[in-house]
Amino acid sequence: MNFNLTEEQTMIQDSVARFVQDNYAFDQRNATVALEHGFSLDHWQQFAELGWLSIPFAEAHGGFDGGPVDTMVIMQEFGRGLVSEPFLPTVLLFGGLLKAGASEDVKNALIPQIVAGELQGAFAFLERQSRYIISDVRTRARRDGVNWVINGEKVVVLNGGAAQKLLVLARSSGEQSDENGLSLFLVDAFAEGVASTGYRLTDGREAANITFNNVTAEAVIGGLGEGYGLTSTVVDHALLAVAADALGAMESLNARTLEYLKTRKQFGTHIGSFQALQHRMVDMFAACENTKSLLYRAVCAMDAGDEDARRSLLALKFMVGKAGRKIGGEGIQMHGGMGMTEELPVGSYVKRLMIANTLFGDADHQQQRFSALVSEAG
Repeated sequence: MNFNLTEEQTMIQDSVARFVQDNYAFDQRNATVALEHGFSLDHWQQFAELGWLSIPFAEAHGGFDGGPVDTMVIMQEFGRGLVSEPFLPTVLLFGGLLKAGASEDVKNALIPQIVAGELQGAFAFLERQSRYIISDVRTRARRDGVNWVINGEKVVVLNGGAAQKLLVLARSSGEQSDENGLSLFLVDAFAEGVASTGYRLTDGREAANITFNNVTAEAVIGGLGEGYGLTSTVVDHALLAVAADALGAMESLNARTLEYLKTRKQFGTHIGSFQALQHRMVDMFAACENTKSLLYRAVCAMDAGDEDARRSLLALKFMVGKAGRKIGGEGIQMHGGMGMTEELPVGSYVKRLMIANTLFGDADHQQQRFSALVSEAG
């Protein structure tokens, strides 16, 4: 596949790669993840100064007006360095929903703050019973005069502890699993009735469970009942970002494993000379390349608005889970006992790939969605 980046995209890629090289050595990364909320505010300000936070947004709001390829370039480098700053939850999810559905007044008020690195956001949509079904929502929104009041609980809210503003998917009408009747509401994270419990995911990044007890929303994002459509569109773009991040992690883990085989000696020779291990490295490389090919296909389809984009996206997310397990497992095994310790970054890459698999639906879930899509098409 011929996939060439533009000059601007190459510059973005080089800029992120330099940042990762200068700021995300393994010890530096561990120190960053140990900070409150699992990321560095100084790094976040650097993101703003370098223009990365502006990539997806329109020029009218101070953005770069970039597309899926620009996002892919950034996220792939983030994956290589295991960058922990909340680009996905704040810029792509929270910011992406504002871009897709907010009024001009709300966009003008909030998007420039995101671009400047002044505003942290989060998207609260998952619930305890919903698994990966976006439409399975018990959280309710009811009218109270001119306002909307929200009651319910959301779980695994990425960046929920650091967020100053929340976008909440709540049911304004209909039954629990109806796709119709879902609406998006902008909520101040410090409003009366909002309670958050933060925790760390397996890979060290932060999430939160958030309860809403008679919380008054600041605004409705999009029209009433349009929440499911807006969410599905933005989550599709987020899937591409997660896959690009996972690809970067796979590439880095492959490179580190290969380097280890070239330097580790056993029985008086480098273990990389053992044919059995060479074959396993080839399998790891093939899994990585399969993921890359599907990523490029899905990005191109999404960028062009192809009818086949959803099928490519589901196949990609399935491959992220399958290839991630393959590369992660082999990486640990070929590093031997050291691969299970915290002294090497191997385990951190494996944990990143585990989270990439589960975000927005794991490989099994995506395979079921793909099969259903194929059946519907006849």
